[in-house]
Amino acid sequence: MKAKWALVFIAASAFSAVCQQADAQIAGAQTIGITVEQSQLIVEGWSAKKSLLGKSIYNDSGEKVGVLHDIIVAPDNAVSFGIVAAHQFLGVSQHDVAIPMSQLDFVDGKLVWAGATRDAVKSIPAFQYAKVRTVPIARKDFGHH
Repeated sequence: MKAKWALVFIAASAFSAVCQQADAQIAGAQTIGITVEQSQLIVEGWSAKKSLLGKSIYNDSGEKVGVLHDIIVAPDNAVSFGIVAAHQFLGVSQHDVAIPMSQLDFVDGKLVWAGATRDAVKSIPAFQYAKVRTVPIARKDFGHH
């Protein structure tokens, strides 16, 4: 009877060792999904769909200076740009401008572009979608600037 339990114990130990090896990461292998640290960034981050797109942008004086219409993500993930409708008529943008997303912040539940004025935003050169690729470039083909 003791031999039977010893055999069960050895089999269970061997099975456990195999299961642990199956979960081991291989050096240099890329993890699929996100890390614990990245998940915290997501929780603290802004949802483009829920928090940003279509939202009015105000300056630090509370004056509406535009509406966030789009976000452009650079192939290297380092920089994102907001496309702001600086002037709209009946919901149709008349003058879009591109700005670094780092210039926008959330203050008291509103998107704020500190220092912006309507005239200053309208004086920024117009953004043209025709200059943006319709098919993104592969990260491996991106020339770092």
